[in-house]
Amino acid sequence: MKERFYVTGMTCSACSSRVEKVVNKLEGVEKASVNLLTATMDVVYDESLVQAGDIIAEVEKAGYGAGVMESGVGNGAGSCGGDRCSVSGGAMGQALGHAGSRDVVAKQALAESRAMKWRLGISIGFLIPLMYVAMYHMFHDLTRIPVPGFMMKWFHGNENAVIFALTQLLLVLPILYMNRKFFSVGFKTLFHLSPNMDSLIAVGASASLGYGIFALYRMAYGLGHGNMALVEHYSHDLYFESAGMILTLITVGKYLESRSKGKTSEAITKLMDLSPKMAVRLNADGSEEEIPTEMLRAGDVFLVKPGSLVPVDGMVLEGSSAVDEAAITGESIPVEKTVGDKVVSATMNKAGFLKCRADRVGQDTTLAQIIRLVEEASGSKAPIAQLADKVAGVFVPVVMGIALITLIGWLIAGAEVEFAISSAIAVLVISCPCALGLATPVAIMVGTGVGAGNGILIKSGEALQRARDVDTVVLDKTGTLTEGKLRVMGVYGYVRGFSPENLLTLAAALERKSEHPLAEAVVTKAESFKCPDLAVKEFKAVFGRGIEGVTAEMLKGEKNTLPADTKLYLGNQAYLEENGIKLAKEQQDALNNIADEGETPLLLATDKEFLGIISVADEIKVTSCEAIKEWKKMGVRVVMLTGDNKRTAEAVGRRLGLSEVVAEVLPQDKEMQIRKLQDEGCKVAMIGDGINDAPALVSADVGMAIGAGTDVAIESADIVLMKNDLRDAVTAMKLSRQVIRNIKQNLFWAFFYNCIGIPLAAGLWYPMFGLRLTPMFGAAAMSMSSIFVVSNALRLKGFKSGFKGSKDVASEVQCVGIVEEQTDLVNNENSNTNSQGGTNMTKVITVEGMMCGHCTGRVQKVLEAVEGVTSVEMSLENKTATVEFSADVADAVLKGVITEAGYEVVGIK
Repeated sequence: MKERFYVTGMTCSACSSRVEKVVNKLEGVEKASVNLLTATMDVVYDESLVQAGDIIAEVEKAGYGAGVMESGVGNGAGSCGGDRCSVSGGAMGQALGHAGSRDVVAKQALAESRAMKWRLGISIGFLIPLMYVAMYHMFHDLTRIPVPGFMMKWFHGNENAVIFALTQLLLVLPILYMNRKFFSVGFKTLFHLSPNMDSLIAVGASASLGYGIFALYRMAYGLGHGNMALVEHYSHDLYFESAGMILTLITVGKYLESRSKGKTSEAITKLMDLSPKMAVRLNADGSEEEIPTEMLRAGDVFLVKPGSLVPVDGMVLEGSSAVDEAAITGESIPVEKTVGDKVVSATMNKAGFLKCRADRVGQDTTLAQIIRLVEEASGSKAPIAQLADKVAGVFVPVVMGIALITLIGWLIAGAEVEFAISSAIAVLVISCPCALGLATPVAIMVGTGVGAGNGILIKSGEALQRARDVDTVVLDKTGTLTEGKLRVMGVYGYVRGFSPENLLTLAAALERKSEHPLAEAVVTKAESFKCPDLAVKEFKAVFGRGIEGVTAEMLKGEKNTLPADTKLYLGNQAYLEENGIKLAKEQQDALNNIADEGETPLLLATDKEFLGIISVADEIKVTSCEAIKEWKKMGVRVVMLTGDNKRTAEAVGRRLGLSEVVAEVLPQDKEMQIRKLQDEGCKVAMIGDGINDAPALVSADVGMAIGAGTDVAIESADIVLMKNDLRDAVTAMKLSRQVIRNIKQNLFWAFFYNCIGIPLAAGLWYPMFGLRLTPMFGAAAMSMSSIFVVSNALRLKGFKSGFKGSKDVASEVQCVGIVEEQTDLVNNENSNTNSQGGTNMTKVITVEGMMCGHCTGRVQKVLEAVEGVTSVEMSLENKTATVEFSADVADAVLKGVITEAGYEVVGIK
């Protein structure tokens, strides 16, 4: 069983390491992972051997607090009873397990923030006069501002030394009180033999305070016995200001760090704020009722008015509108919704009125699942953090040992007591386990938040790190590289006087009565051309062959007429041949070319003659082209893996410029192919969307599921792409590289800082270079180290994918061999019928790089040499070549010859 706990009282990585260590020692606990940033602990354990109460008791025994966190993401419900509390939204461990809704959690966070401000304000308020009293001579020497008379009267001279010391002691007491948490937590963990950062601060400040009180007694003794030399000696060795400065600077650092850490969780906070608090439910009697969103149940009917947020996932029962899904998918263009379409929680209804049925509510909504995934990823650890965790576990005891050695070493070396104590205190306060503990989690939290904002859900820190190492991407074809939806790619006529629209009209008349997947593509294309509905009778479908029927009315073409009661056939070549229709050689060649392009040809004929070909294919996403190009720039190997037939798969591969295509692969064989690549030493990312991809997604080093795919695929994947855009897979890999680089920077700084700072504070370089740090500068450096780590992680918020919107890509990106049929409505829209009964087609090619008549002549020459080209007309002014054909010539061929001639094709129409 896996359960999440909140943990209170942790202040640094030594704390999280200690908690993790004691819980992992429990019998029945398989793995415990503590996240300092979110103050949470994920535990996988065997309920038959250990209970949640045992885990909580062990944490409390170690000196910390704990409780079970039952995530209530999305609807703000929460409860608390006994020692088991649930926190609304499960959002952050800072909620500390208290019950309540999101508003309660927000109020608690606000109260803590105000308390920290008060603590900081009072500390600074007393530190300023303390520092002035302690160092007024130095202040006068630096600024040349005269010392006030009362200062000279009350604090100057050996006779006023005790007043001078007592005043500092009184001023430091409020600072000690306001920051008493350092002492209570620090000494508590020290007594439990698990010292942490608070222990270092508590011991350092206590040493300063203790030595100051000792000096005060020695001064009083000197005054009482007339030993003014003793009084003067100890009046310069008071460390009250050091204690006050250490505590205040650490508090300043903690305050700035908490503010920075708060920014790292903005992604989760924004997601939680998206969920509408109220919903409009339509009751059985037709009345409308506004209720809290959490009261909606599956099957309830709710209304979404213009400008309102969709409260839960559901289906449109009535109405139509444009819905802005940017909050969930990151796509800025609103999506049209009508009856039967799905709506997603937290999306905005822009215009129309929608009546919907609730399908997924509470924890099952898309928003709730996104928040859960982001939270789990934020709370997870990357393998790169293991070294920091190991160091953090022994860091504080080692630092205390170094401080003790520093004290003894300087005393043995003959240094003055105050010098030895000052050096030891500096070692204690400069050491920073916080930087080590924060190096990884802050970067992961910011990175996963940035990913969520771009429609990329990264499920764990481990997946994030593995994605960085990927060198081979395996892609499923249908639904991943392609739209997963059939579309008419071209219409080729072979009878004089019938336009493409006429052929579509005839084909659609038959297909409207069919339930074959190809039928929808043909009917949709005919409707887009506003082709008339032609009545058909005596309809008949022959399985695996095609369909036939008889026209019930006359069809008038551009220069020809098809009478009523004409027998029509639409299907494959075998079907037409069975009915006595034979293809001429040029028609057969055209058919073969279409098949070679990976398209499915539908042959249309009457009982007397062949009319034409309609080619249908699963359209390649324009964004897939850009993604593949970007992977190649990154040095990533791209492999297409599909269960489709070899001919179609290779055609799609050619269009995308892929050299590695594995076709006709069964689901279980997909997994074998992944393992084969891994055996070659490849780090493999598998990207797919279907149930048949699930085994391969699990087997791959990183599984990425297209968000529009099946729930099974999404559950099996490590990363979910919400926008159904393959470019997001590239973005995920780029983001992972940025995050891991950021973590390495943080870890380097944390280790470098301590390796340089501790020897400097210990005075190791003092004999040679005269360099050492006072405790005050040590405390300032410690605070800055944590702030640096968090601030460095926050730079990830500026991460940009570098991709444009999909509409821009459609107009700019051209892949190798992707023919313009994907953007043209009908191939031979401008065609004229020739005397042989075939079709003359005209294409306009835009060519970049032509500067003079010699250039146009060279392009014209290479085009005229292409078989099937009948004429070429060049225009230097428009930089175009208008080409007429007697046979179908693929755009890839035209582009190839022009490119070889040294020019660039930027468009073919």
